[in-house]
Amino acid sequence: MSTSLRKIAVITGASSGIGAVYADRFAKRGYDLVLVARRAERLKALAETISKTHGVSVEPFVADLATDEGQASVAQVLATNPAVSVLVNNAGSARLAPIIGSPLEDSLSQIALNITALTRLTHAALPGMKARNEGLIINIASALSLHSLPISSVYSGTKAFVLNFSRGLQQEVADTSVKIQVVLPAATATELWDQSGVPLAALNPETVMATDAMVDAALIALDKGESITLPSVADAELIERFETARAALFASTNTGKVAPRLLPA
Repeated sequence: MSTSLRKIAVITGASSGIGAVYADRFAKRGYDLVLVARRAERLKALAETISKTHGVSVEPFVADLATDEGQASVAQVLATNPAVSVLVNNAGSARLAPIIGSPLEDSLSQIALNITALTRLTHAALPGMKARNEGLIINIASALSLHSLPISSVYSGTKAFVLNFSRGLQQEVADTSVKIQVVLPAATATELWDQSGVPLAALNPETVMATDAMVDAALIALDKGESITLPSVADAELIERFETARAALFASTNTGKVAPRLLPA
Protein backbone atom coordinates (compact mmCIF):
# COMPACT_ATOMS: atom_id res chain seq x y z
CA MET A 1 0.00 0.00 0.00
CA SER A 2 1.40 3.39 -0.95
CA THR A 3 1.94 6.12 1.57
CA SER A 4 -0.84 8.71 1.59
CA LEU A 5 -0.26 12.45 1.49
CA ARG A 6 -2.96 12.70 4.13
CA LYS A 7 -3.08 11.01 7.47
CA ILE A 8 -4.71 7.58 7.41
CA ALA A 9 -7.24 6.11 9.82
CA VAL A 10 -7.35 2.31 9.87
CA ILE A 11 -10.71 1.03 11.10
CA THR A 12 -11.45 -2.63 11.76
CA GLY A 13 -14.89 -4.19 11.62
CA ALA A 14 -15.71 -1.37 9.22
CA SER A 15 -18.33 -2.87 6.92
CA SER A 16 -21.26 -2.00 9.19
CA GLY A 17 -22.32 -0.66 12.56
CA ILE A 18 -19.88 1.17 14.79
CA GLY A 19 -16.96 0.71 12.41
CA ALA A 20 -18.86 2.15 9.45
CA VAL A 21 -19.85 5.22 11.46
CA TYR A 22 -16.27 5.77 12.63
CA ALA A 23 -15.21 5.52 8.98
CA ASP A 24 -17.65 8.24 7.96
CA ARG A 25 -16.66 10.50 10.86
CA PHE A 26 -12.91 10.23 10.32
CA ALA A 27 -13.39 10.84 6.60
CA LYS A 28 -15.40 13.94 7.52
CA ARG A 29 -12.39 15.03 9.61
CA GLY A 30 -10.21 14.79 6.51
CA TYR A 31 -8.51 11.42 6.97
CA ASP A 32 -7.89 8.94 4.21
CA LEU A 33 -9.11 5.52 5.26
CA VAL A 34 -8.17 1.88 5.25
CA LEU A 35 -11.33 -0.08 6.07
CA VAL A 36 -10.87 -3.64 7.30
CA ALA A 37 -13.58 -6.30 7.32
CA ARG A 38 -14.40 -9.74 5.94
CA ARG A 39 -17.32 -8.83 3.67
CA ALA A 40 -15.76 -7.61 0.42
CA GLU A 41 -18.89 -6.37 -1.34
CA ARG A 42 -20.19 -4.38 1.60
CA LEU A 43 -16.73 -2.98 2.26
CA LYS A 44 -16.35 -1.89 -1.37
CA ALA A 45 -19.77 -0.24 -1.41
CA LEU A 46 -19.07 1.64 1.82
CA ALA A 47 -15.65 2.76 0.55
CA GLU A 48 -17.20 4.16 -2.62
CA THR A 49 -19.92 5.98 -0.72
CA ILE A 50 -17.54 7.58 1.78
CA SER A 51 -15.05 8.55 -0.92
CA LYS A 52 -17.75 10.30 -2.93
CA THR A 53 -19.27 11.98 0.10
CA HIS A 54 -16.08 13.31 1.68
CA GLY A 55 -13.56 13.40 -1.17
CA VAL A 56 -10.98 11.24 0.56
CA SER A 57 -9.13 8.10 -0.46
CA VAL A 58 -10.75 4.98 0.96
CA GLU A 59 -9.11 1.57 0.59
CA PRO A 60 -11.20 -1.52 1.32
CA PHE A 61 -8.96 -4.15 2.92
CA VAL A 62 -10.54 -7.58 3.12
CA ALA A 63 -9.23 -9.61 6.05
CA ASP A 64 -10.62 -12.00 8.63
CA LEU A 65 -9.12 -10.77 11.89
CA ALA A 66 -10.11 -13.96 13.67
CA THR A 67 -7.33 -15.69 11.70
CA ASP A 68 -3.56 -15.47 11.94
CA GLU A 69 -3.33 -14.64 8.23
CA GLY A 70 -5.82 -11.81 8.50
CA GLN A 71 -4.15 -10.33 11.55
CA ALA A 72 -0.71 -10.50 9.90
CA SER A 73 -1.88 -8.73 6.74
CA VAL A 74 -3.32 -5.76 8.63
CA ALA A 75 -0.40 -5.64 11.07
CA GLN A 76 1.94 -5.28 8.10
CA VAL A 77 0.13 -2.14 6.97
CA LEU A 78 0.16 -0.65 10.45
CA ALA A 79 3.85 -1.35 11.00
CA THR A 80 5.13 -0.08 7.66
CA ASN A 81 3.03 2.91 6.57
CA PRO A 82 4.04 6.07 8.46
CA ALA A 83 0.89 7.86 7.26
CA VAL A 84 -1.21 5.73 9.62
CA SER A 85 -2.04 8.00 12.52
CA VAL A 86 -5.33 6.49 13.76
CA LEU A 87 -6.25 2.90 14.57
CA VAL A 88 -9.81 2.08 15.61
CA ASN A 89 -9.83 -1.44 17.05
CA ASN A 90 -13.53 -2.06 16.58
CA ALA A 91 -13.77 -5.60 15.19
CA GLY A 92 -15.30 -7.93 17.72
CA SER A 93 -17.79 -10.71 18.28
CA ALA A 94 -20.16 -11.85 21.00
CA ARG A 95 -21.58 -15.28 21.75
CA LEU A 96 -23.95 -14.78 24.64
CA ALA A 97 -24.68 -18.14 26.23
CA PRO A 98 -23.66 -20.14 29.31
CA ILE A 99 -20.32 -21.94 29.04
CA ILE A 100 -22.01 -25.24 29.81
CA GLY A 101 -23.47 -26.48 26.56
CA SER A 102 -21.65 -23.95 24.37
CA PRO A 103 -19.09 -25.01 21.76
CA LEU A 104 -15.49 -24.34 22.78
CA GLU A 105 -15.00 -22.74 19.35
CA ASP A 106 -17.45 -19.97 20.29
CA SER A 107 -15.23 -19.01 23.21
CA LEU A 108 -11.98 -19.30 21.27
CA SER A 109 -13.29 -17.23 18.36
CA GLN A 110 -14.27 -14.40 20.70
CA ILE A 111 -10.82 -14.47 22.29
CA ALA A 112 -9.12 -14.48 18.88
CA LEU A 113 -11.00 -11.46 17.61
CA ASN A 114 -11.66 -9.44 20.76
CA ILE A 115 -8.24 -9.97 22.38
CA THR A 116 -5.62 -11.44 20.06
CA ALA A 117 -6.38 -9.33 16.99
CA LEU A 118 -6.69 -6.12 18.98
CA THR A 119 -3.42 -6.80 20.80
CA ARG A 120 -1.53 -7.75 17.65
CA LEU A 121 -2.66 -4.69 15.72
CA THR A 122 -1.76 -2.44 18.62
CA HIS A 123 1.70 -4.05 18.78
CA ALA A 124 2.09 -3.22 15.09
CA ALA A 125 0.87 0.37 15.22
CA LEU A 126 2.13 1.72 18.52
CA PRO A 127 5.94 1.73 18.03
CA GLY A 128 5.70 3.89 14.90
CA MET A 129 3.23 6.24 16.54
CA LYS A 130 5.52 6.65 19.53
CA ALA A 131 8.55 7.20 17.30
CA ARG A 132 6.65 9.91 15.39
CA ASN A 133 5.22 11.25 18.67
CA GLU A 134 1.79 11.33 17.07
CA GLY A 135 -1.12 8.96 16.87
CA LEU A 136 -4.43 7.79 18.24
CA ILE A 137 -5.71 4.33 19.10
CA ILE A 138 -9.38 3.88 19.93
CA ASN A 139 -10.24 0.53 21.50
CA ILE A 140 -13.89 -0.46 21.56
CA ALA A 141 -14.63 -2.33 24.78
CA SER A 142 -18.08 -2.64 26.36
CA ALA A 143 -20.04 -1.74 29.46
CA LEU A 144 -19.66 -5.47 30.12
CA SER A 145 -15.97 -4.76 30.73
CA LEU A 146 -17.22 -3.78 34.19
CA HIS A 147 -19.74 -6.53 34.79
CA SER A 148 -20.54 -10.10 33.84
CA LEU A 149 -23.71 -12.10 33.31
CA PRO A 150 -24.36 -15.86 33.30
CA ILE A 151 -24.32 -15.67 29.50
CA SER A 152 -21.39 -13.27 29.08
CA SER A 153 -18.47 -14.80 30.96
CA VAL A 154 -16.22 -15.00 27.89
CA TYR A 155 -17.42 -11.81 26.23
CA SER A 156 -17.15 -9.85 29.48
CA GLY A 157 -13.73 -11.36 30.06
CA THR A 158 -12.48 -10.30 26.65
CA LYS A 159 -13.79 -6.78 27.05
CA ALA A 160 -12.33 -6.50 30.55
CA PHE A 161 -9.00 -7.31 28.89
CA VAL A 162 -9.54 -4.47 26.41
CA LEU A 163 -10.22 -2.04 29.25
CA ASN A 164 -7.19 -2.99 31.33
CA PHE A 165 -4.95 -3.31 28.27
CA SER A 166 -5.95 0.25 27.35
CA ARG A 167 -5.33 1.53 30.89
CA GLY A 168 -1.79 0.20 30.75
CA LEU A 169 -1.19 1.68 27.30
CA GLN A 170 -2.42 5.05 28.49
CA GLN A 171 0.23 5.06 31.20
CA GLU A 172 2.88 3.78 28.79
CA VAL A 173 2.42 6.74 26.41
CA ALA A 174 1.54 9.33 29.04
CA ASP A 175 4.67 11.39 28.30
CA THR A 176 4.07 11.41 24.53
CA SER A 177 1.53 12.92 22.13
CA VAL A 178 0.06 9.49 21.38
CA LYS A 179 -3.48 9.12 22.69
CA ILE A 180 -5.34 5.97 23.72
CA GLN A 181 -9.10 6.08 24.22
CA VAL A 182 -11.15 3.11 25.34
CA VAL A 183 -14.89 3.27 24.71
CA LEU A 184 -17.39 1.22 26.73
CA PRO A 185 -20.75 1.23 24.91
CA ALA A 186 -23.79 -0.33 26.50
CA ALA A 187 -26.36 -1.94 24.19
CA THR A 188 -25.95 -0.41 20.73
CA ALA A 189 -28.00 -1.09 17.60
CA THR A 190 -25.47 -3.08 15.56
CA GLU A 191 -25.34 -6.40 13.73
CA LEU A 192 -23.25 -7.91 16.52
CA TRP A 193 -26.51 -9.06 18.08
CA ASP A 194 -27.44 -11.14 15.01
CA GLN A 195 -24.88 -13.84 15.84
CA SER A 196 -24.78 -13.31 19.60
CA GLY A 197 -27.63 -15.59 20.58
CA VAL A 198 -29.61 -12.66 21.95
CA PRO A 199 -31.47 -10.87 19.13
CA LEU A 200 -31.67 -7.09 19.25
CA ALA A 201 -35.46 -7.39 19.21
CA ALA A 202 -35.29 -9.11 22.62
CA LEU A 203 -33.92 -5.96 24.27
CA ASN A 204 -35.95 -3.09 25.65
CA PRO A 205 -35.72 -0.48 22.87
CA GLU A 206 -35.30 2.25 25.49
CA THR A 207 -31.98 0.70 26.55
CA VAL A 208 -30.50 0.54 23.04
CA MET A 209 -28.46 3.46 21.72
CA ALA A 210 -28.35 4.37 18.04
CA THR A 211 -24.95 3.63 16.51
CA ASP A 212 -24.45 7.15 15.16
CA ALA A 213 -25.24 8.63 18.55
CA MET A 214 -22.78 6.32 20.31
CA VAL A 215 -19.88 7.12 17.98
CA ASP A 216 -20.58 10.85 17.98
CA ALA A 217 -20.65 10.87 21.78
CA ALA A 218 -17.38 8.95 21.94
CA LEU A 219 -15.72 11.40 19.55
CA ILE A 220 -16.95 14.39 21.56
CA ALA A 221 -15.44 12.71 24.62
CA LEU A 222 -12.19 12.18 22.71
CA ASP A 223 -12.07 15.85 21.74
CA LYS A 224 -12.62 16.75 25.40
CA GLY A 225 -9.67 14.60 26.42
CA GLU A 226 -11.50 11.64 27.94
CA SER A 227 -9.44 8.47 28.02
CA ILE A 228 -12.16 6.13 29.30
CA THR A 229 -15.60 6.83 27.86
CA LEU A 230 -18.97 5.39 28.81
CA PRO A 231 -21.27 7.09 26.28
CA SER A 232 -24.52 6.22 28.09
CA VAL A 233 -23.51 7.23 31.64
CA ALA A 234 -24.98 10.63 32.49
CA ASP A 235 -23.42 11.01 35.95
CA ALA A 236 -19.73 11.83 35.48
CA GLU A 237 -19.27 11.79 39.25
CA LEU A 238 -20.34 8.14 39.29
CA ILE A 239 -17.49 7.32 36.94
CA GLU A 240 -15.06 9.34 39.05
CA ARG A 241 -16.17 7.59 42.25
CA PHE A 242 -15.70 4.21 40.59
CA GLU A 243 -12.20 5.13 39.46
CA THR A 244 -11.31 6.48 42.90
CA ALA A 245 -12.60 3.35 44.62
CA ARG A 246 -10.78 1.12 42.15
CA ALA A 247 -7.49 2.91 42.74
CA ALA A 248 -7.97 2.82 46.52
CA LEU A 249 -8.75 -0.90 46.45
CA PHE A 250 -5.62 -1.63 44.42
CA ALA A 251 -3.49 0.54 46.71
CA SER A 252 -4.78 -1.41 49.71
CA THR A 253 -3.36 -4.63 48.27
CA ASN A 254 0.22 -3.35 48.46
CA THR A 255 1.18 -4.95 51.75
CA GLY A 256 2.97 -8.15 52.64
CA LYS A 257 0.58 -8.79 55.50
CA VAL A 258 -2.44 -11.03 55.46
CA ALA A 259 -5.68 -9.15 56.04
CA PRO A 260 -6.71 -9.54 59.70
CA ARG A 261 -10.09 -10.93 58.67
CA LEU A 262 -8.25 -13.87 57.07
CA LEU A 263 -5.93 -14.74 59.95
CA PRO A 264 -6.49 -18.04 61.78
CA ALA A 265 -8.92 -17.75 64.65
